[in-house]
Amino acid sequence: MQTDFLIIGGGAVGLTSALALLQAGYRVTLLERGAAGQEASWAGGGIMSPLCSWDYQESVTRLTQRSMGMFDQAAALLHATTGIDPEYQRSGMLLLPPFQDERATPWCAQHQVELQHVVLGDYLPGWSDYGLFMPEIGQVRNPRLLRALHRRVEMLGGVILEQHEVQSFNIAGERVAGLQTSQGRLSADAYIVAAGAWSKTLLGEHALNMDVSPIRGQILLFKFDAPPFSQILLQGSLYFIPRRDGHVLVGSTLEDVGFDKSTTPAAREELLQRVHALFPDWQNHPPVRHWAGLRPGSKDNIPTLGCHPHLTNLYANCGHFRYGVTMSLACAELLLNEIEGEPQPLPMDEYRWL
Repeated sequence: MQTDFLIIGGGAVGLTSALALLQAGYRVTLLERGAAGQEASWAGGGIMSPLCSWDYQESVTRLTQRSMGMFDQAAALLHATTGIDPEYQRSGMLLLPPFQDERATPWCAQHQVELQHVVLGDYLPGWSDYGLFMPEIGQVRNPRLLRALHRRVEMLGGVILEQHEVQSFNIAGERVAGLQTSQGRLSADAYIVAAGAWSKTLLGEHALNMDVSPIRGQILLFKFDAPPFSQILLQGSLYFIPRRDGHVLVGSTLEDVGFDKSTTPAAREELLQRVHALFPDWQNHPPVRHWAGLRPGSKDNIPTLGCHPHLTNLYANCGHFRYGVTMSLACAELLLNEIEGEPQPLPMDEYRWL
């Protein structure tokens, strides 16, 4: 099998990287240790923004803002070409008290992000406080986005090999010569690691000082006959994401427990207590599902992006922590520019391997 790039990892980052390369004319094969699109990208809520952008470094918000600006067109194209609607919509995000207005207002003004001071009762009947509303914040339905990306990659000639776990890298001098997988040896001209929480473990000694580790997040899913509200709600670290069909995602936890993707009664109870404190009537409306995913945790949510400092045909696009889906389009763009030696629209130094 002749291919220009082998991409390791079939989540949103791997799939969008594949899509960018295919659109540029490269031959691409994507390897996934399990089923494509079933790990952190599937498990996440799909808020197309950091929860509160003013809490993050510019190196994070530069990526999220650029990527968010690309999603309208990308989601429409995916829907038109694949027939799968990712359900991207600018539903807006409503911040419930307490919040840091003194930080939010100047940040939004500086970054030209619309922010409104609103009466919560206009959105949530019976509420009397005021809140902050960011009308341009969007959301996407992760499982549908991943199915659309999967189909689009294959439509453009990309090969997706599932149940192909990479076991080792074969190194020859300053290059990767091939990959040993659970299904045999594979080789390409170049290699991209987009394996999420598994990236550092996968790379072993070649990870150098890459700082990526699994951080578990647990989410509850509720179902209503109709959406109880139309905006994303955020109070501190607790978010509510309403879908068009009446489902509402509520999350999430941050747990450093290694590669343990199990759900726990303690997390369920913690989330439910916070939900019932805001919406007492939900006590008679139990969640219909509870799941967990492993985020690729990284220092300050800053991903590793670009060429390995010692292996000339090995690239990374990993360590996006909570914002892999959100950053995916911009990171795919930056990775392609790096590969082709094109000028970058954003500073790259903070994303480098070292």
